[in-house]
Amino acid sequence: MKRFTLLNLVLLVLLPMATSGDDKISFSRDIQPLFSERCFDCHGPDKSEGGLRLHLREKAVAELESGDFAIVPGKLNASTLLERIVSQDESDRMPPDGERLTPLEVEKIRRWIAQGAEFDGHWAFQPIRNPVLPGKNPANWCQNEIDFFVARQLQQRSVDPSPRAEKATLIKRLYYDLVGLPPTPEAVDRFVQSDDPGALEAIVDQLLASRHFGERWARHWLDKARYADSDGYEKDRPRPNAWRYRDWVIEAIQSDMPFDQFTIEQLAGDRIPDATPMQRLATAFHRQTLTNTEGGTDQEQFRVEATFDRTETVSAIWMGLTMTCARCHTHKYDQITQTEYYQLYSFFNNANETSAQVPTSLEAEQRYQQELAAQQQRVKDLEKRFEQQRRTIDADVEAWIQTTRRQLASAEPPRFHPLKMYRSKLPEGISLQAGADGSQLVQGPVPDQSKYTLFFDSPGRQLTGFKIEVLTDKTLPAQGPGRAPNGNFVLSQVRAYRAQDADFKKHERLEFASADADFSQSKFSPAGALSDQAKSGWAVAPQMGKPHQITLFLKRPVAFSKEHFLQVVLDQSYGGKHTIGKFRVTAMTGLDPARSLPAEIVKALKQPQQDARVLETISRFVAKTHPQTAPLWKELQAARQATPKPARLSVRVLGPATRKTRLLHRGDFLQPKDEIQTGVLQLISSTHPLEKKTASLTRMDLARWLVDPAHPLTARVTVNHTWAQLFGRGIVATQNDFGVRGEPPTHPDLLDWLAYQFSHSMKWSRKALIKKIVLSSTYQQASVHRAQLSQRDPTNRWLARQNRVRVPAEIVRDLTLAASGLLSQKVGGPSVFPPLPSGVTDLSYANNFKWKTSGGEDRYRRGLYTFFKRTSPHPNLTSFDCPDSNTTRIQRDQSNTPIQALITLNNEVYFESAQALARRLFQSPRETDSERLRRALRLCIAREPSASEVHRFEKLLQRNRVFYRENPELAGKLTQRHRVDKIAPAENAAWVATTRMILNLDELIVRD
Repeated sequence: MKRFTLLNLVLLVLLPMATSGDDKISFSRDIQPLFSERCFDCHGPDKSEGGLRLHLREKAVAELESGDFAIVPGKLNASTLLERIVSQDESDRMPPDGERLTPLEVEKIRRWIAQGAEFDGHWAFQPIRNPVLPGKNPANWCQNEIDFFVARQLQQRSVDPSPRAEKATLIKRLYYDLVGLPPTPEAVDRFVQSDDPGALEAIVDQLLASRHFGERWARHWLDKARYADSDGYEKDRPRPNAWRYRDWVIEAIQSDMPFDQFTIEQLAGDRIPDATPMQRLATAFHRQTLTNTEGGTDQEQFRVEATFDRTETVSAIWMGLTMTCARCHTHKYDQITQTEYYQLYSFFNNANETSAQVPTSLEAEQRYQQELAAQQQRVKDLEKRFEQQRRTIDADVEAWIQTTRRQLASAEPPRFHPLKMYRSKLPEGISLQAGADGSQLVQGPVPDQSKYTLFFDSPGRQLTGFKIEVLTDKTLPAQGPGRAPNGNFVLSQVRAYRAQDADFKKHERLEFASADADFSQSKFSPAGALSDQAKSGWAVAPQMGKPHQITLFLKRPVAFSKEHFLQVVLDQSYGGKHTIGKFRVTAMTGLDPARSLPAEIVKALKQPQQDARVLETISRFVAKTHPQTAPLWKELQAARQATPKPARLSVRVLGPATRKTRLLHRGDFLQPKDEIQTGVLQLISSTHPLEKKTASLTRMDLARWLVDPAHPLTARVTVNHTWAQLFGRGIVATQNDFGVRGEPPTHPDLLDWLAYQFSHSMKWSRKALIKKIVLSSTYQQASVHRAQLSQRDPTNRWLARQNRVRVPAEIVRDLTLAASGLLSQKVGGPSVFPPLPSGVTDLSYANNFKWKTSGGEDRYRRGLYTFFKRTSPHPNLTSFDCPDSNTTRIQRDQSNTPIQALITLNNEVYFESAQALARRLFQSPRETDSERLRRALRLCIAREPSASEVHRFEKLLQRNRVFYRENPELAGKLTQRHRVDKIAPAENAAWVATTRMILNLDELIVRD
């Protein structure tokens, strides 16, 4: 290798200094990003050209293959790295085949080596500290702690902050950022005219409490959660109840659920002891992965793909790390091995997709809980009254005990008596053929379900029950006794009635106490014939082809005089043609109190003496039928059965599972290698270890590890996400990459201070964080571009002004609908289908998806609620950079294209909004043209328009009037949906054409 030339030495000595020579160069801040970008391809984790690796200190200072040393700490002349990066020889200079390092970059490396070439850890993996606030407040500019950090950097660069934005701009900015809706002109005027120093904070508090705050900020999280209403892949089937997770996010953010709890419930809500349905619903965060329902797919392959996605999503959202490449090999830049990838993967490999029943909405659940509390209170009140009345019948209870004991001692054996049937009521086409033995053979078609209503003459005696025999016959399938193909049947319910008229216009129902049978099918016991459940009943499989019998015992003997009639109903509602083919009904006499009493009462009565507890049991039983207490008992039972039913729907969530995790060679699920134990990344756990509190680690352990205040990444990454939404750019510009390839923070002390406060004093409150930021002078600066900084700080890294940012795709539509007065204020609920350009759904697989445009207010819901089909999203969304939701998206793209202006001019929803805005302007009939135009502009841009701006639209209005008077046939087409009845069509059309231009102003969809 060549020694230093005189030119090289001169370059090293005379290179311009970036800062004063006393400033310490940081490896993680100044050198590591440089090495990652320019050197690691040849001298990093995967390659060691010439024996040099620059990612670890022991490798970087080691002897090279040539015998030289690239880096000798503190010795510039002995460090050949310097010679190679400034070499004028193309074959010798590093990096090869690329741009030369800039003098500033070379100077950083030179000073770093001279200072000892220390390899401090990457800044993002260092513990979060609570920096001391800078002490100077230039011109009393600082309103809170944020400003002190920003002011210090501006002072160091001799740059003044921008002045405070005008009040109209500021209130519009707050409304756009916090709720995604425009302020009313009245709200703007109140703020502009107010001298109250607390007016701004009052507005912030009002917006943070607004029911629309959750909607606005849920959109950012749904991007991260890769939310959509369909499965993805080729078939891309709809997910009907996916919206319930979206509502959970809105509700959680609106209620300011602490971010640590927000994290735990989404990653491990199913692992919370006695998890509520809502906590289980939260795990639908990881059900947002794609699902492949194509024929011939290997489900294990796509389960593994979903697990990859869950692993990488958690890494990106909570740690700001890109881990996808570590599926197949050790990370080229960050210190993440392939083994560590699968350790993290194992947390999600031990999970299954499952279903859960959850409330349809927070309001529905609250209503249900209120109704349930009221019902429970009514039951308690009735129970108290029943107990009080029960104490008044003690003497009757004692008499009943003595009488029933005598009856038990002298019970008559049951006897069965034939009944004479005088009429039957049967399904159409069915008849009964009577046998000499009193049997009835069913003839005719075999319906799916059936009901035999049988009318008998009075038995003329006191009955204690009935016996129903089901009989075989050679004409029945498999000889019966049922008419199903296998000879079975299901007797769903038996009911009996007594009446004094043969038509049973007035009757009383006889109550059964119990039932017994000679044989019953598993899960189809005799007691099933006393139930009113459609799918219960008595059946006899596998003993078809044999006669069987069921005996039903009445609760109390029932006397039948000669004037009485008897009705017996055999209900067979199970389905599947499970009806009876041949039967005989007989009446039972003989008193068997044991069969009409619960077993515990019979046992108690047979005891020689009853203790207080047994007497209490008997007293309660008697009180249920005693004339004095029975009405109240029935009322109590009705109250107990009147339990309100919660509004529930089924959603897909995560549940625990147990699997062995193996490292997949090159990420191929067909090439499993060594078994891997669950764990986290060493580069973080070395300073923030994961405590193992149970035998095996679960997603709950991972979630708690992530939101432990000692975690170096979660609070930093989350604070940066919030900052980016309020400034258009994060303190770390690469929001999805806090690794060595990502950009370092522009204000590291500010980032750490916010992260520390967020996880400590703010207690993970999203609203507290946002309020702190928006009440800073930094946030409230004007966004006007400053020409003097166009070269020094073109992207506003120094925060010497605010940024001018176009709102997200969904908010573009919301602002237009709000200005026009069409926007629905409804929050939450199923996804909706606003007007869609024709032909879009034709792109779906096999034309399997139909877009039925919503009616009523659903046509004008916020863009957040638009049904999102992954393979063909609504073009209004995609044209304004809405992501496809196939993977997590931390930061949306921002583009400005001509097609966006054409959409806001011509798309149906924007065209309707122009019509509605014109109609809204005529709600005040006595205004002049200029007054109406001024009001239209205020509705769209918040601020007071200038006279020249209003004049320009007046001129446009006049030209439109002339045009539509001359072209009346076009006027009708322009005012189809939201016509103003009291003005002429041409005048209406002229106003619609003008409001289209107002709604198409860039100022409407840009947050200044």
